[in-house]
Amino acid sequence: MNVLGISCFFHDAAAALLQDGVLVAAAEEERFTRKKHDFGFPIRAIEYVLASAGIPAGELDYVVFFEKPFLKFERILMTSLQMFPRALRVFREATLTWLLDKLWVSALITERLGVSRDRILFSEHHMSHAASAFFCSPFEDAAILTIDGVGEWATATMGAARGNEIRLTREIRFPHSIGLLYSTFTAFLGFEVNEGEYKVMGMAPYGRPRYVDDVRKLMRMFPDGSFSLDMDYFAFHRSTRAPYSRKFLELFGAPRPPEAKFFTEASGYPAYFGDKPPDYSGQARRNQHYADLAASIQTVTEEMILHMARAVRRETGLPRLCLAGGVGLNSVANWKILREAGVEELYVHPAAGDSGGAVGAALYAYHSLLGQPRKFVMEHAFWGQAYTEGEVRRFLDGEGIRYEQLADDRLIDRTVQALTDGEVVGWFQERFEWGPRALGHRSILADPRRPEMKDIVNTKIKFREPYRPFAPSVLAERVHEYFDAPGVERQYPARFMLLVVDVKPSKYDAIPAVTHVDGTGRLQAVIREFDPRYYGLIERFAQATGVPVILNTSFNLRGAPIVNTPREAYSTFMQSGMDALVLGNCLIRKDATNA
Repeated sequence: MNVLGISCFFHDAAAALLQDGVLVAAAEEERFTRKKHDFGFPIRAIEYVLASAGIPAGELDYVVFFEKPFLKFERILMTSLQMFPRALRVFREATLTWLLDKLWVSALITERLGVSRDRILFSEHHMSHAASAFFCSPFEDAAILTIDGVGEWATATMGAARGNEIRLTREIRFPHSIGLLYSTFTAFLGFEVNEGEYKVMGMAPYGRPRYVDDVRKLMRMFPDGSFSLDMDYFAFHRSTRAPYSRKFLELFGAPRPPEAKFFTEASGYPAYFGDKPPDYSGQARRNQHYADLAASIQTVTEEMILHMARAVRRETGLPRLCLAGGVGLNSVANWKILREAGVEELYVHPAAGDSGGAVGAALYAYHSLLGQPRKFVMEHAFWGQAYTEGEVRRFLDGEGIRYEQLADDRLIDRTVQALTDGEVVGWFQERFEWGPRALGHRSILADPRRPEMKDIVNTKIKFREPYRPFAPSVLAERVHEYFDAPGVERQYPARFMLLVVDVKPSKYDAIPAVTHVDGTGRLQAVIREFDPRYYGLIERFAQATGVPVILNTSFNLRGAPIVNTPREAYSTFMQSGMDALVLGNCLIRKDATNA
């Protein structure tokens, strides 16, 4: 049985294909269109997943959409009318976009894929999230927690699952939303919503949570795990311009201008910002206010997530928890769930945001609607497009690019030598990753022992904010040597780079480039069975240096999606300060010919 899952029309459109209940392929549309967070109908991703299985659209048994459009449109209309006339702009824009396109999903699927309407199914948004986590997990039963901005009406759900059944027993409804609370601060701090939340998390350790009491004025938490927002502080339910109200500004001051350079005394001033301004110290002090706000909203968000996790743990009595929704990408909060919520095992879907709904919708239909048995566990995140050695060489030869084709052992040795020599290496292997994290197939790598690598990769390679941290990729069996996180290597989110844990103080000087300012690292535990080449690279690096850790960041430049094709990888390599590029077994270096 072939089941296609689709998510689109808000952000991070994606497609995923199941064959007899087993995932075959999954990819976000942005990887093909090169539009960051592309939300359009994911025809390119659909074409890819069908090609991976070698089937035409006509052989699909079912197509499943990840939410119910009419129910979502009902929420938009009702909330707009309730706030009329202040929400007139929201009402007008929503009506135009939804009536033109978003409501008519069945017709669009039939038109684009030729699938008859009786084979098109729908799942609710948060059920898709729940299914993406539970049905990809190894658990027979588990508590369920989904948290995001908003789906149809729900912004968070709690429940339990066993076997083929997921029961979401409670939900929190729009406009009360942890995701929208966090995104309001994201916008206030000068970052793009649905893109800049990572920047807020990265900024937070440079501040002190001095405004926690003020942030708590915006919300209330209740004993059953629920919460509410004081909507007098918000405008996202009635405005398309700014998500915060005048009362919010009276409490926190003026927003940070998006175009302003962010730096503090602790973060430093990167060279690519240009010359230091004459009032550097004054600007750094003003930015410290925003860093302190980032620390404060991160602290309160963690409190709210923990409050919900403890409640669902208490209600269900189940020691395992499955988590999804965009807030599930808050890696700092995820580790606190494991430490403080009474949860013994945690599964977070690697594409926890809307893209993951494509997988979840397909699995929900297959197991819960069609009653088919479970047979799949998402052990890794490598579900995207791959390129053969022949395809790589045809590209390189066609462009006249000089390269060396090396046997596996020689390739690993040369890459390790480049890293230990202080070079930065683009690493492109096999199928690209599912979700926002680069996990060793589309990665930029560097030596974590060199403190200067943090600035070099940020400023010369990624061209991004100086405070953004890098991830340590670690051999799973040696995580305990470097991180103060007992048993973390056995947790699935550690595979997907979804846990931020404490680096042991004794190892700060050993891996300074991947130790954040607060002594933490967003680790990736690398398992030989699921990625033997990347594991082998780290293992050989450990033999050469004694350190079983490599600095890993996503293979893209600031503002661009992670690369998909060899051409995109080479272009990114040449536009940046990377020293070497590994495409499969081909090694390319910058020289007079390739400069």
